[in-house]
Amino acid sequence: MNATQTLAHFARQLRYRDIPSEVIERAKACMLDTLAVSLYGSTKPWSKTVAEFVRNGGSKGKATVLGTKYKASPERAVLANGTMAHAFELDNVRQPGSGVHPGATAFLPAFAMAEQVGADGKAMLTAFVASCEVLSRIGVAAGNSLERRGFHAPGLTGTFGGAVAAGKLLRLNDKQLVNALGIAGSYSAGLIEFSQCQEGAMIKRLHLGKAGEGGVTAALLARQGFAGPESVLEGKFGFCKTFSDSPDLAYLTHRLGEEWESMNIAIKRCAVHINAHAPIEALEELRREMAFRPEEIRAITIGGIEKLMTHHANRQPSDLMMAQYSIPFCVALSAYYDPTVPANFTERRLKDKKILALMPKIRLEVDHEIETKGWDRAARVTIELGDGRRQSKLVIHFKGTPHNPLSGAEVEAKAEKLTRGIISEKQLARLVAAVNQLEKITDVTQIGDLLRAGK
Repeated sequence: MNATQTLAHFARQLRYRDIPSEVIERAKACMLDTLAVSLYGSTKPWSKTVAEFVRNGGSKGKATVLGTKYKASPERAVLANGTMAHAFELDNVRQPGSGVHPGATAFLPAFAMAEQVGADGKAMLTAFVASCEVLSRIGVAAGNSLERRGFHAPGLTGTFGGAVAAGKLLRLNDKQLVNALGIAGSYSAGLIEFSQCQEGAMIKRLHLGKAGEGGVTAALLARQGFAGPESVLEGKFGFCKTFSDSPDLAYLTHRLGEEWESMNIAIKRCAVHINAHAPIEALEELRREMAFRPEEIRAITIGGIEKLMTHHANRQPSDLMMAQYSIPFCVALSAYYDPTVPANFTERRLKDKKILALMPKIRLEVDHEIETKGWDRAARVTIELGDGRRQSKLVIHFKGTPHNPLSGAEVEAKAEKLTRGIISEKQLARLVAAVNQLEKITDVTQIGDLLRAGK
């Protein structure tokens, strides 16, 4: 079997009993985080636009459109829900980086299809883990050159996550699941021009919903007998060789079933791009150690990987999405406001005189130690104060990463913060209990009912 066939076979035959307990716990944390993040995202205007689009399209099905009173077909529900998950830079990612968002493009397709087919909690959880294992390996194999070329990686990799998650719950056989992956490859798309534009950056929010929708559609087509290339991942004109400058094809099946990629899920603390987390945390630590006020800052130097300069150096963001993608903006904002409170990221902050005055004092540079040692998403922050004091802080494993994960209580606290005013405390308590005891849930529509507006 080639790599595509091997991954399909692994996903199809994976059973709940095969999954280590620590993987199950990490998967549950990702699920709760994703649902909370999506509910928060459902309140944003771009999410409402997509949800209304799905509703007006007359889609019929059993999958919950989060934060609303209606249901839709699984692929259309995922279009809306994936957009909600990525609506405000709060959804979880793989760490080290590989252009993979497990919650939005593996779990949400699994959840929608589980509702559609009436699956139990064990089946949904197993489908999510199977998807995460495949999705993450594809992301690593394709490498970071996707975004250097101008593609938004999760919009490309996410289709495969949706295909595996939905395909497993549809009980596709090996050949059908290979076809689903083959079809999903042609749904892979998404440009990163939003990081450079003056208008239209809202499209970034849609990329993960679009990817999940494409993956679910691929699985449904494969069930109907539609075929896709069986070498879609490793072939001469397949996904990895087409999108990557130097693909690592061996990683597609690297220690499959032995080394669990699902353990590499990182859960965000702040509503900013993941590359801004280490700089923000370093600034927080320096402030605790040096006890300075923002007004005392003369200069801030942030060292990291080259991508900080090429993708995240926008000093004049014209909308909120670009601001959340801009490291100078995010760091300047965190000097004055708590970055773990999403409500602190508003359009009003784009004109905040304190933030605008601090941003020109922030310089980004390549840190050669970080680059050489491969400390993905690490940052070295050096601060200089008006009184002459100067100090540096290196953050490699920021809070939320696999080496420094959020505790169960911290994940629940984030969920409570995000869902306040959207669902009741009683609903949230029931949701937390349902996720924590997912293996005992006989029908996951019980979870969907907790997530519908007006309940």
